[in-house]
Amino acid sequence: MKRIISLSLVCASVVLSANETNVLEQISVVEKANTKIVKDVSNEQIKSADLAEALTKNIPSISIVRRSGIANDIILRGQKKDNINILIDDAKIYGACPNRMDPATSHVLSNNIESVKVIEGPYDVENFGTLSGNVIVKTKEPSNEVQGEINLGAGSFGYKKASAMISGGTDKFKLLVSTSVEKGDQYEDGNGNDFLEQQIKQGVPAASRYSESDLEAFEKKTLLTKAVYNIDDNSEIKLSYTANRSDNVLYPNTPMDADYDDSNIYTLGYVKRDLADFSKELNLDYYYSNVDHPMSTTLRNNGAMQMTNHMKSSIWGVKLKNSMEVEDSLVTLGLDTSVRNWRGKYYNKVNPYINDSIASTDTKNKAVFTKVEKSFGKLDLEVGARYDYTNIDTIDSIKKDNKYTSLGANVFAIYNTDENTKYFAGIGKASRVPDARELYSKTSAGTYTGNDDLEDTKNYEADIGFEKTIGDFNIRTKLFYSVLKDYIYNTNGTGFENIDAKIYGLDISGFYYMNDEFSIDYGLAYQRGKKDDNLSGQNDKDLAEISPLKTNIALNYEMNNSKFTSEIVAVDRWDRYDSANGEQELAGYAVVNLKYNNQLHKNFGLTLGVDNVLDKTYASTNTYNDIKYIGSGDTELLNDPGRYFYANLKYSF
Repeated sequence: MKRIISLSLVCASVVLSANETNVLEQISVVEKANTKIVKDVSNEQIKSADLAEALTKNIPSISIVRRSGIANDIILRGQKKDNINILIDDAKIYGACPNRMDPATSHVLSNNIESVKVIEGPYDVENFGTLSGNVIVKTKEPSNEVQGEINLGAGSFGYKKASAMISGGTDKFKLLVSTSVEKGDQYEDGNGNDFLEQQIKQGVPAASRYSESDLEAFEKKTLLTKAVYNIDDNSEIKLSYTANRSDNVLYPNTPMDADYDDSNIYTLGYVKRDLADFSKELNLDYYYSNVDHPMSTTLRNNGAMQMTNHMKSSIWGVKLKNSMEVEDSLVTLGLDTSVRNWRGKYYNKVNPYINDSIASTDTKNKAVFTKVEKSFGKLDLEVGARYDYTNIDTIDSIKKDNKYTSLGANVFAIYNTDENTKYFAGIGKASRVPDARELYSKTSAGTYTGNDDLEDTKNYEADIGFEKTIGDFNIRTKLFYSVLKDYIYNTNGTGFENIDAKIYGLDISGFYYMNDEFSIDYGLAYQRGKKDDNLSGQNDKDLAEISPLKTNIALNYEMNNSKFTSEIVAVDRWDRYDSANGEQELAGYAVVNLKYNNQLHKNFGLTLGVDNVLDKTYASTNTYNDIKYIGSGDTELLNDPGRYFYANLKYSF
């Protein structure tokens, strides 16, 4: 029978089939050894729309930043925010919230996703700001034949979801439309406490608690439309539009909740293959995205003191890329430009404008990049470079504009000893500029927390590892060492400064086929992070948000049209933390999850699952004061969900 491997552990060396139009093979050397792929996300990750939770379950080097029942953030090998790049169909989207209520992962829902590719390290020259990793999300593609599906889902804590998709067309034109709606109540932790009860138990001040006990935790609606027009056998135009509408999303350990969170992503792409001897494939891509995000204290017990911080962000970008074959090498040249805007203002019931939280700021980037891929017998080599010129302009007359230039480069090599063994190594340098929050933000009282003297962050990194398959057993391991210069760090919520630091670690992953019915997938990740020097007035060199040892183990059983998976996600005690900047020791935990899939009929499929079977009470996320929390200490902690049952019925045609 067909074996299905836990997709977090399958590296990108899997051969991808070309489509009918003879598409140029685009699996780069870096992707062959330095990539983790989660496939078939829309079918496998059906518990909820939360992409962050799906990635955390599937990839050991990714940890969740738990903020709510939905719209959570991720940490990749000790990095998040602008330190990692997140692309949705090659488009960028930046959350508008300075408090990370709406990270990029929250603007695409799992039911619309075909696959997610995670590239670790500074090995990307095509995209602006890939400092330490890339998360590349691909949504569903339209098909020639008419096909569709309807999903009805339900879960604990009042969770309900309905989604539908239809796709079809001809050899010339294809169209896909997908839509969904879902909502949920406040989840309960292992002790049976919902958000308000956690606030009370942990001593949150009465004014910051929820005013009602039965508030709905979130509601989300989405729309994805995508069209492909094949001009001829060698060229096509692709358009897409993604809409996300979220309402009344609760964030219990921060002072405000999201009134709504509306986002739009537009993409337009043109590809021409075999244009001439100097162009094997030519790509021209444009995207635009925007987010509208007011957050307020409306749902709290603060009466006339209600405050709103209304944030907006947008970005547009254009990329021209040409690939050509030169002397048995694949050479890529490209131009890349984008403009990102971020702005926000405070107001309340009495005063429609108090001051700017971030004065309107444009980050304008222009870049040129190149990479060369070539094989020398058993050795595959990729070399890339990128030059960036960035202007950051603010309308705040008190603060200065900034200009940054940078040159990044990397080399990545794979030595294929035989078809079952490969060794790989890479070294690279990348950078990212400060964002508008880090440069220019201020409080409602008018105190600046931004620092307009910040330098751009540089990452000098080396990676080394191997992959080996012995019969039905596979192991893949990797070590990395990252030297961060001018790393942008939040000093206990009062401002930002540049520091020097180091992050290093390892991950091990693989699978074992026991027989045709049973298989085991496993993964382990460990990181350490240290500042080179103590910050002024502090004496803790531990770097914040460096997740402890994490292990994922799954046992899969497949028979005929059914599959049963039992998995354990175990995390060690968080005992190395930055106490000077709000973090605290967290207990380790192990969570058991069960999932059962059955293709009842050629048109009907059923999924049943239980997460946190043992109803453990635990907190996965530490309390680094880069986030503005309600208070300090235990008041900042948010426990993860307790035992959670879910079911999904799918009709497909």
